[in-house]
Amino acid sequence: MGRLKDSIFYRQANSELAYDFGSFYLFDTFVVSEINEDVIFSWDEHGKKVTEDIANLYEQNGKRIVLISNRINSYSVIPSDWLKFYKHSYKLKAYGIVSYTKTGFFNAVLEELFVSASFKRFTSLENAILWAKDFSKTQTMAS
Repeated sequence: MGRLKDSIFYRQANSELAYDFGSFYLFDTFVVSEINEDVIFSWDEHGKKVTEDIANLYEQNGKRIVLISNRINSYSVIPSDWLKFYKHSYKLKAYGIVSYTKTGFFNAVLEELFVSASFKRFTSLENAILWAKDFSKTQTMAS
């Protein structure tokens, strides 16, 4: 289980958005989120603010961003709130979840039902970041 701050990739982050419920690390083409322990992540309380902040920083609705959810802590996501994300005209190029437990893996399977971007599950942050970099590069070439 690895925090981004403890990885070789931390120095490559352009900036960090720190909230009382978690941190978001911004790179050129992807974002890594790490939500705090016991948070029940919802659109109204958390997602809307983060999405607006990131959209403003990247000056777009997210269509060129890959989001990696690094699930280092035990917390809950309201999967159906992804519908609110899309209802507000936000998009993602791709979404990856790094889960370190069987429960986390099964939660990711459920969440996948609500995500309309390319989706992938990982067991290591390093593999997720390498995928995000490669995915962004190959998708840019294909466009």
